[in-house]
Amino acid sequence: MKKSNRTILYVIAGLLLLGAVISFSAAGTTKVADVTLSQAIEQINKGEVDNVVVEGETLTLTLKDGTKEQTFKEPSANIKDYGIDPTKVKVETKNPNDGSGRWLDIVLAFLPIIIIIGFFYFMMRQAQGSNNQAMSFGKSRARVFGLEKGKVTFADVAGAIEAKTELQEIVEFLKYPQKFEALGAKIPKGVLLFGSPGTGKTLLARAVAGEANVPFFSISGSEFVEMFVGVGASRVRDLFGKAKKNAPCIIFIDEIDAVGRQRGTGLGGGHDEREQTLNQILVEMDGFEQGTNVIVMAATNRPDVLDPALLRPGRFDRRVTLDLPDMKAREEILGVHTAKKPLANDIDLAEIARKTPGVSGADLANIANEAAIYAARHDRKKVSQADFHEAVEKVALGPERKSHVLNEKEKKITAFHEAGHAILSHLLPNCNPVHKVSIVSRGMAGGVTWSLPIEDKHMHSVSDFMDDIAMSLGGRTAEKIVFGEITTGAESDLRHANGLARRMITEYGMGKDLNNQVFGHSEGSVFLGRTFSEGRNYSEEVAAKIDEEVAKIIKKASAHAEDVISKNRAKLDLIANTLLEKETIEGKDFEKLIDDVDKKAPKKDTETAVEPETA
Repeated sequence: MKKSNRTILYVIAGLLLLGAVISFSAAGTTKVADVTLSQAIEQINKGEVDNVVVEGETLTLTLKDGTKEQTFKEPSANIKDYGIDPTKVKVETKNPNDGSGRWLDIVLAFLPIIIIIGFFYFMMRQAQGSNNQAMSFGKSRARVFGLEKGKVTFADVAGAIEAKTELQEIVEFLKYPQKFEALGAKIPKGVLLFGSPGTGKTLLARAVAGEANVPFFSISGSEFVEMFVGVGASRVRDLFGKAKKNAPCIIFIDEIDAVGRQRGTGLGGGHDEREQTLNQILVEMDGFEQGTNVIVMAATNRPDVLDPALLRPGRFDRRVTLDLPDMKAREEILGVHTAKKPLANDIDLAEIARKTPGVSGADLANIANEAAIYAARHDRKKVSQADFHEAVEKVALGPERKSHVLNEKEKKITAFHEAGHAILSHLLPNCNPVHKVSIVSRGMAGGVTWSLPIEDKHMHSVSDFMDDIAMSLGGRTAEKIVFGEITTGAESDLRHANGLARRMITEYGMGKDLNNQVFGHSEGSVFLGRTFSEGRNYSEEVAAKIDEEVAKIIKKASAHAEDVISKNRAKLDLIANTLLEKETIEGKDFEKLIDDVDKKAPKKDTETAVEPETA
């Protein structure tokens, strides 16, 4: 219908253009002056006329000077009847019915009619298209994948070993359902994939469809919901109807929390389109109809807000957790995303994987792409390790802001600030080793101290947190020791330190007097699948104790940071002065500078972790 509408528009535009050309041509012709018949006869008899063209009743006179005039005679009269001497003028007779101007008159007469007819035809087609859209309003908008040539398989999904093992059984169910049915096993109705954003939930779902070689109906949860009640339920029915006709197949609902949130959360009563859509999904997944080899896969990063009826056995039987990749998985993911990129001989993906703890597969794909862009920007034919280092720093820390120039005083404060972070990160035993220190602005930060873990760590102790808080306060502590006052440069450090201290008390149960207790997770009234506000399941007295314990943690970590920096003032001055000179110190150079100071010192300082303020 869209193609025919475009054709009609082109025809109307062509007719309008033709009419404009004809009108322009008619307007562009030379206009002939009109004279009376007596004036024309007088001019001919005086010999002022060179020739006369007789065309029916029209006489066109061409004067000696080239001027043209026009007059009219009676229909039955001859030119000689007006006393014109034929010897004094050249007379030429033309047939008025030769058709030279008839087609122009016809086109000009019918062109407006054709345009009006075309306009009404176009409007009728538009109305017909609106009716078709109204009829298809309740139809599913799912897109079908899985039958194209470039299928996604498990080989295209790096890492996620446990998830792929769990989903391999789904592939077996779809490929060989008879093997399981012979033993009385039922095919799973639904598989719920949940994990952090970018961990590959959608990619895994497509890989299952590619491995099983079955159609893959993909739709987002938000595409069900409309402003009209009942449309979402109608689309669910249509989607499952299409899927049953193409069974065995997979229905994939991305971001299912858009329609799958807990029911009974309406504040004003009445019909809820989202709830009706969810109800229809529940009926379709576990209704009276049995034996259909249709598996529903859904993805969300908010499993805590889903309705309990959606998660019970018989609906989403399998739940697959996708965690952030570990170091080995990150290396494999980088291998997948760099397979089609020309790499230099110095590429070490294991080193890049070590530099990217806590990132998702999507972040690693972005890093590989940024490295290729950086290499192309510098006209290199292959992507080098330096390009990857630059890409990692850009993604992790933000792009360099070389135009953000600090004055000499601010630059010196920033240098000692970052040196304070670096000294504590190096000396405190539970902090990560320093990878890079810089006073070049990145993102919103005036400088950066980048510490990287030697290996992935999944559990943290009280000592780990206390040293982390002390290191976060190291920048402001160095400012206070060197300049005698503090600045606003430690805003993000303070947010991190205070937030971590509060989580130690309220979430991890690491308080001294409030140990083994967690606070703030109230099972209060639900609003849109979540608590209306962050509930408080503790009294004002307990809140005051939480604030008191947080203050003690911050005070103790700050005192320890000040003590360590004061004892290692020579190291602080050396790192800060080197930063003022070079702006950036890499991890190996940092270690060398610290070793040089230790060799000159009579006795090497040894530091211990912050003594825990908790039980």
